[in-house]
Amino acid sequence: MQMAKTSAVLAKMREKGVPFISVLTDPTLGGVSASFAMLGDLNIAEPKALIGFAGPRVIEQTVREKLPEGFQRSEFLLEKGAIDMIVKRGDMRHTLASVLSKLTNQPSPFTEPELIEDDIEVNEEHHEEK
Repeated sequence: MQMAKTSAVLAKMREKGVPFISVLTDPTLGGVSASFAMLGDLNIAEPKALIGFAGPRVIEQTVREKLPEGFQRSEFLLEKGAIDMIVKRGDMRHTLASVLSKLTNQPSPFTEPELIEDDIEVNEEHHEEK
């Protein structure tokens, strides 16, 4: 019931133009991943985070086929366009501050050079389509 309520609130936020940033940590599994975790206007995951509705063995047994190695890891999901960025936990605060400053047209409390480009993976192709 909580997942349905949360998803309904997110729909109202979207109607009012309020962005939702979802941060996916390791692991993000079960109903959370099937509901609000993947509904972000911007979905950010930690490196190598396990993200999915069920564990790999359960899914393979359900679909009765062998799935690609790492199909539930953040890197695979970034490649397929399911998430927008991969950010190390230590850089998450700076990244979120930067995103929020851009969304609100306010200066970031952090200076931009503190972010190291190699620490953030962005799916440019998917990002442009949004």
